[in-house]
Amino acid sequence: MLPLLLLAAATVEAPKPAPKAMTGPECAALAKADPAKAVDTAKAWIADKGDLPARQCLGLAQAGLEQWAPAASTFEDAGKDAELRHDRMAAILWMQAGNAALAADEPVRARNSLDRALRLKSMSAEMEGEVHLDRARAGVAANDMAGAKVDLVEATRLVPRDPLGWLLLATLNRRQKDLPGAVEAIRKAAELAPQDAPVAYEAGNIAALGGNLDDAKAAWTRAAQLAPQSDAGQAAAMALKDAATQ
Repeated sequence: MLPLLLLAAATVEAPKPAPKAMTGPECAALAKADPAKAVDTAKAWIADKGDLPARQCLGLAQAGLEQWAPAASTFEDAGKDAELRHDRMAAILWMQAGNAALAADEPVRARNSLDRALRLKSMSAEMEGEVHLDRARAGVAANDMAGAKVDLVEATRLVPRDPLGWLLLATLNRRQKDLPGAVEAIRKAAELAPQDAPVAYEAGNIAALGGNLDDAKAAWTRAAQLAPQSDAGQAAAMALKDAATQ
């Protein structure tokens, strides 16, 4: 037990220095390394009139703790204020709000935020393409496959060098039984990411849909070898096991 004098001294708080403003990368790094500390730092920064960057930092810290719904609310509130002020941060904040809502399994909320980001017309073509990718994921989660396809087509137009867009388009086409569209999309994904296990796994799925079991097995084997511990690698191994019993 602490001596009484030390106990008394412990109740007297020393003056705390004003929080140091952080850059976006610094906040993101702290949110990844120690999200609980990042929350405290961001709240102190907000209390010291840190405004939009501080509130963005809080959202990143909440996301680091996987507090997705609160993070979405933090980004949304900051996005509204930024939009009213015509601040250039608005589109980024709405995009981050959409990502957080997606992680919170709230696809309709996510699409609303992503729509607000797109309406601002202040993003680069690359960033706009990434927003359409996220919007497509929200569309699939909301069971709006037609809307998701529109977003994926737009994403691959805006960011044709991103293999994820082609992979997602290939997967959606396969699920909708559009074999020619799936084959074309997965071919482009494989050209951009030849060492990617999810791409190889999806190539196997598409080959199987087309009745090309030998090609499917070859693609699944490649996926399992590229990343045996990944979700795609394990799914490919399971597909190979199922194919062996047929």
